[in-house]
Amino acid sequence: MDKKIKMLAGAILLSLVVACSSAPPKVESGIVFYPSPPDSPRIQFLTRITSEEDIGAERDRFREFVTGKREPIMVVARPWDIDHTPGKLYVSDKTIRRILVVDLEEKRFKLVDSRSSGALENPGGIFIDSAGYKYIADRNRGEVLVFDQTDHFFRSYKSDPDFNPTDVVVYGDRIYASDVGTESIKIFDRVSGDVIQTIGEQGETEGTFRFPTHLTIDDDGNLFVTDFLNFRVQKFDADGNFIRTIGEPGDFPGAMPRPKGIDVDREGHLYAVDSAFEMVQIFDIETGNPLMPFGKFGSINGGTWLPAGVHIDYDNLEYFTTYLDPNFRAEYLIYVTNQAGPFKINVYAYGEYVESSEAVGASKEQ
Repeated sequence: MDKKIKMLAGAILLSLVVACSSAPPKVESGIVFYPSPPDSPRIQFLTRITSEEDIGAERDRFREFVTGKREPIMVVARPWDIDHTPGKLYVSDKTIRRILVVDLEEKRFKLVDSRSSGALENPGGIFIDSAGYKYIADRNRGEVLVFDQTDHFFRSYKSDPDFNPTDVVVYGDRIYASDVGTESIKIFDRVSGDVIQTIGEQGETEGTFRFPTHLTIDDDGNLFVTDFLNFRVQKFDADGNFIRTIGEPGDFPGAMPRPKGIDVDREGHLYAVDSAFEMVQIFDIETGNPLMPFGKFGSINGGTWLPAGVHIDYDNLEYFTTYLDPNFRAEYLIYVTNQAGPFKINVYAYGEYVESSEAVGASKEQ
């Protein structure tokens, strides 16, 4: 991401200028870039996913004609968090209280089998490890539930009676769960299921929390925690040692009046949802400086409605290349979940605008 950025102050509508040598594009109907022209774009809004029809599912029109009944189409209701495997998106939906699978290859929706011991009551954060196991934080159950590669219930992790997990991430044999019940982060041993460490406690100083809600972890095991009522994100190493704070109270670029979902890319940038700003802000992890925002409230292209989760996907770009501007070289996808409004999952691409008709082909090869 370009580091030479000119920040334009704003209360809620944030706007930053990213310097780049290539000529900026002209906006065509339906195409939305961030930042907006005349500045060189780094993010393109691609599409929305709300129903099966949005990923190419087709109704059986003949069957509908014969039966006189409209074939049911599955929809996303109130998505909270999202993760992926190659060809599939996994979405925790608080209205249907299930994990919805968006199958990009088969172009249909499915549900994770969560009957009996795996029944979900209030699914929150979801994390999928490299082996394909799905970890879901369920605050009402007071457990982290695990589903295997075939999407069937495998086991669960629980702590004390006050354990109220809202999110979960995994690194090696350690499972990290944000616990709003005790205002801390619980670390479980993946094999034994025992709590082996607790990070933080209630407070406002560095390393303490007031309602820790969302988590993400980078390839080096650094843990990032949304400290909701302290209006910030905190960074820790894999052993729970405090490193830095990103964000602060306020209504200016870089502030976090209502922070929610977070994720990190491979280049050292933190993506942080803020439901007050109705957008996602990107920060430099090493400095904590804001780099650029994207999104805007409303039903316009790229618009958000009470956004909650953000997730970065390097594996499924091929399913969305038809939406790319011919001169936009995409590197990865960004999903943002919306708790309200008519459109539930926004799909964006991060990349670079280039003066070449071969940009799309180059993005497919990555």
